[in-house]
Amino acid sequence: MTSHTVQANVVRHDREHIVTGLTPNDPDAGVSPTPQSRPGRLGVGVVGAGRVGAVLGSALRAAGHAVVGVSAVSAASRERADVLLRGVPVLAVPDVVERAELVLLTVPDDVLPGLVEGLAEVGAWQPGQLVVHTSGRFGWRVLSPAVSAGAIPLALHPAMTFTGTSLDLARLVDCCFGVTAPNLVLPIAQALVVEMGAEPVVVAEEARPLYHAALAHGANHLVTVVAQALDLLRAAGVEPADRVLAPLLSAALDNALRSGDGALTGPVSRGDAGTVAAHLRELAALATGTGSGGDASAAGTLATYRAVARATADRAVASGRLKAEDAAALLSVLADQ
Repeated sequence: MTSHTVQANVVRHDREHIVTGLTPNDPDAGVSPTPQSRPGRLGVGVVGAGRVGAVLGSALRAAGHAVVGVSAVSAASRERADVLLRGVPVLAVPDVVERAELVLLTVPDDVLPGLVEGLAEVGAWQPGQLVVHTSGRFGWRVLSPAVSAGAIPLALHPAMTFTGTSLDLARLVDCCFGVTAPNLVLPIAQALVVEMGAEPVVVAEEARPLYHAALAHGANHLVTVVAQALDLLRAAGVEPADRVLAPLLSAALDNALRSGDGALTGPVSRGDAGTVAAHLRELAALATGTGSGGDASAAGTLATYRAVARATADRAVASGRLKAEDAAALLSVLADQ
């Protein structure tokens, strides 16, 4: 796969005008057309009407592109397509690809390589067709079978969580997309993101797995920690648990984004081994069903607390917030029993 292959694909299909919405010789250059009347509008096919696909398809349609088909297997996907992509025909995947100038692949990461290869084997990809996937894990090279058939590869990963409802359309305005594409067509990828109201951030092909790991660790694992904290408050008889946590977590997140390790507070940052030991005793009692809550599922929370507290202590020492001698006592308390 070379840049010459991609360049030939671009030249064959002349997609460059998508970046501005106007060709250089367009008589209406300098005029602000409506999204629907702007030149360079594409027929979009959505493969996978999950939470992401239906929302991004709707965002592209709002930008003036025509959604010409969507694949939806489950009842939930069909309902989502009916709400967010009303009037768009639900079709088999090969039929969606056949109709579309831009194919939006919004399928699970593990499904993506096989889907792209399978469509290549049946000759579904078309020269000059824009093929976009939304996986955070992969860059554009996972689309190599489509590129070999003449397609133009773009990787656009929205760095946000989706509900699969119209609420997500407003949230796109504050969202960044991790964008990866061959240099020649990178402006097309960036322009599509801007059209959806979001901000493109270029991620190198080889950095995609690390980029995705960062997002998964920061967002997905955060959900687990928050859910465990809610469980503990409820076990302690504190309600409404979410109301108690919300201001604390919002401030902690805001401070961490602004100051990194400098935002750390609490017993670990102070080297308060006695307090941490008390926490561990209560969590252990809860895990074995002998504490006030009697919830055996707290064993997972105990393990999480130990692991995160160790990591917090290590970072506190490295940043100079915790003295090594204080950390030693703390890590002794945190050692597995």
